Amino acid sequence: MAETVEELTVQYEEDGQITVKELDKKVLTKGAWSTIIYRYQDWNRTKEEYGPDKYTIRRYQKRNGEYMPKSKFNISSRDQAKSIIEALQEWTEE
Repeated sequence: MAETVEELTVQYEEDGQITVKELDKKVLTKGAWSTIIYRYQDWNRTKEEYGPDKYTIRRYQKRNGEYMPKSKFNISSRDQAKSIIEALQEWTEE
């Protein structure tokens, strides 16, 4: 497991093929509890290509010098991401 926030990733490789390709990440909070939002794509074995962009928010807890995953929320589509953005913008502008 990772010792620093910068080492954390959702990228995953299986049999030499990257099946989850991390495109970007933003660290939202650092410390004993860290929160990161990732942008990624899944490999479609049937089509032999990467699918549409997806997003996930992950929480990690640092214990004994290593970050351990504790929770996650997957944003299922671009439309859902836009809805979340709109709600947060509305609430933060009040």
